[in-house]
Amino acid sequence: MKNKSYIGISFIILIFGIWTVNELISRGKKSDLVEIGPVPAFELTDQNNKKISDKEYLGQVYVVEFFFSTCPTICPKMNQSMLKLQDAFYGNPKFGLASITIDPEHDTSEVLKEHANLLGVKHYNWHFLTGNKEYIFSLANKGFNLYAGENNKAAGGFEHSGLFALIDKNGKIRCRKDAQGNPILYYDGIATSGVEAIKEDIEKLLAE
Repeated sequence: MKNKSYIGISFIILIFGIWTVNELISRGKKSDLVEIGPVPAFELTDQNNKKISDKEYLGQVYVVEFFFSTCPTICPKMNQSMLKLQDAFYGNPKFGLASITIDPEHDTSEVLKEHANLLGVKHYNWHFLTGNKEYIFSLANKGFNLYAGENNKAAGGFEHSGLFALIDKNGKIRCRKDAQGNPILYYDGIATSGVEAIKEDIEKLLAE
């Protein structure tokens, strides 16, 4: 009887060991998402008047958008999309969000804090960032290659893309491929399909 008990216990330990090894391998396995390159280095000030850099996000999966608080067109839709991502991953310490204003002269830390409160922001790692205007334009246009600029003929006085950038735990910009096998680079922050796509890919990166 004792021998049978030992055999049974040994079998259970063996199965548990195999499961543990497979779990560790799957967690460390890279997803099928394309690596575009390193996120551009940045340091800006958030809604709590705290300096935040790209280094603060290392070890986390995060999403970057460029917006401004008085935007009358696409920004409200983008903010709502970010809220959906907040709600989907709320409480996960490995997830973050960064909303960078392209109108820093108006969007001070105080203004951004009020804006965040009005939106219902509750994730501690969602930073609304402001700083020098030329620095931010360079970060958007040259760093991320996401267009942002002033245009007095545009609604609100600024133009920018409605795209989201997805960054992995190692500070690399990542994305999925389209049906033809080409990297999409960035995600549509306005369309429901874009939000669902980035949500799926955030889950993949969190599992890496």
